[in-house]
Amino acid sequence: MHYFTPKRCATSNKIMYHDKLQAQRAADQSLIERGAELWVYRCEYCGTWHLTHRDPAMSHVYVPLNQQLKPHSRKKGYKPRRR
Repeated sequence: MHYFTPKRCATSNKIMYHDKLQAQRAADQSLIERGAELWVYRCEYCGTWHLTHRDPAMSHVYVPLNQQLKPHSRKKGYKPRRR
């Protein structure tokens, strides 16, 4: 018996969809069959479309704490003023 095995991304190991419409159909089917809401996004590594359970509107870019702060003086004994 022959089973279809979808191609997977080498980087993320997610199923690769050739176009956005095909990926959206799979996301809609998942919502109907399993009740799982999925979003479609384009992979930056392989260029094909993948599904994710994270809402892209709610996601944010992580910036390390030390890069969020303004640069401070490296003078010995210097303490930044608290606000």
